[in-house]
Amino acid sequence: MIATSITQTDAKENAVRIALVAAVQALVLLMFPAVLSAQQQLVSDPEIYEKDHFRTECKVAAFGDDFVTRLDINNDGLMDAVVNHGVLDCDGEKGRACDDEGCPYNFYVQVKEGGYLMIATARIYGYDFIKRFGNMVFVLKMHPRYCERTDKEPCLMTVRVRGTKFVTISRK
Repeated sequence: MIATSITQTDAKENAVRIALVAAVQALVLLMFPAVLSAQQQLVSDPEIYEKDHFRTECKVAAFGDDFVTRLDINNDGLMDAVVNHGVLDCDGEKGRACDDEGCPYNFYVQVKEGGYLMIATARIYGYDFIKRFGNMVFVLKMHPRYCERTDKEPCLMTVRVRGTKFVTISRK
């Protein structure tokens, strides 16, 4: 017979269940800070961070002139960074992470406490950074499926960065 409530089980079975629940809760509590720190990792300089990463991934890594672009993407007066993996030459293969949906770009904002926080990664064809209604915004050129289309024209997604969040303004 299977017990349907805790009152129908014996003390030994209850002790095992309580020990298992306590062990799982302890494991979750121990893992939670590690997850938080992984999501909130500050880097001192995105260019150094990304180049060091690719120097370990590739035997020979060469970086194009547009590998890192520094600009204020969230209108806070601090210089942020956009990293374009499409201009990376890894072991003689340029843009090997690129595909028919574009190339990976990483977006970093500089924080007042010091360092940079990566706030987004996007697979795009490219972008324009323009002023619209007094604020600087990105017009991301993306695969048409991101605008829920099946034609060949790129999706043009206009986004503004507020603090550390991308806010979509429009999609065409």
